[in-house]
Amino acid sequence: MSNKRHLLRTSRRWVIKIGSALLTDNGKGLDRTAIKGWVGQIADLVKQGHEVVLVSSGAVAAGMTRLGWKERPQAIHELQAAAAVGQMGLIQTYEDAFQSHNLCTAQILLDHDDLYHRQRYLNARSTLRTLTKLHVIPVVNENDTVVTDEIRFGDNDTLGALVANLIQADVLMILTDQLGMYDSDPRQNALAKIIDESPATNDALFAMAGGGGSLGRGGMTTKVRAARLAERSGTSTVIVGGRIDRVITRVAAGESVGTLLYAEHEPLAARKRWLAGQMQSKGVLVLDDGAVGVLRDKGKSLLPVGVKEVHGEFLRGDLVICRDLQGREIARGLVNYSSDEARKIAGQSSTHILQLLGYKDDDELIHRDNLVLV
Repeated sequence: MSNKRHLLRTSRRWVIKIGSALLTDNGKGLDRTAIKGWVGQIADLVKQGHEVVLVSSGAVAAGMTRLGWKERPQAIHELQAAAAVGQMGLIQTYEDAFQSHNLCTAQILLDHDDLYHRQRYLNARSTLRTLTKLHVIPVVNENDTVVTDEIRFGDNDTLGALVANLIQADVLMILTDQLGMYDSDPRQNALAKIIDESPATNDALFAMAGGGGSLGRGGMTTKVRAARLAERSGTSTVIVGGRIDRVITRVAAGESVGTLLYAEHEPLAARKRWLAGQMQSKGVLVLDDGAVGVLRDKGKSLLPVGVKEVHGEFLRGDLVICRDLQGREIARGLVNYSSDEARKIAGQSSTHILQLLGYKDDDELIHRDNLVLV
């Protein structure tokens, strides 16, 4: 077992993406037997203390089967109709399968705007993190019934990577109908070999990737792009055959199955570097000496009680600068409350937020995962 594979054994937070061809047995309808198998393995991960978010394709393909359509439609309204029909059966299948393991599921439908709008991003992040802490399995799909081309992710491999970024996952596992990623197209080269490991940033991977199938929107190229996107937040990606026996369990145990496209930095470290590189801030928080000490010496989150002054106009999710009483910048981060809200709760205990605002989203003004010292 390589050192990179060994690290998979200690990875706590997983995003698992299952493609359309697998879920529908290449267009024959939802493969409930296969789904039960994957669900059982995910249930084992959860019971071992892992957090799992499931990104599931298959709504359009399942809807096509239920409607008796043999060819994937081109018109957006027909695709959306198929998705609406298929989503019902898809989610019910997951719900029944997970209930047999005494686990609840939650349906999460996202579009591009949800992950690029500041407030929606934080709301989606908070919801997913809360669900996984409650041992609920979020089942995420693109909101195909209302999405337009302008806000389409393009494929669920990309969606999987963005969800991995969103929750700061350790691993993105993409289950596909190939055993893994080959060094050349196995349909054209009988000598093609599966790539065991490679840095996700390896540019040569794109030359090795092939095309996609008729049911899904993504081929191996989209999976390489997804791995590159996930790597930005320090998430490693495993591309592996979903029909391999006990595939999820074996990957999580560190076995050399499929292709590992590994990130070269820890998830939190990568996120902190991204925050440190952001130049445009929307406001300033002036902190008392106690708060400065807590941030610097203990690595804690910033609570409202440590804030003396609030400057500028900003919204939830904006980048703000934290300064000490002498005006020196000590940190920067993504704020959980707007400037108006921050002024109302500044200097107050987190227990008073609900009373002061009439609601409470978070105890922290800036969570430590979204804060970097400078």
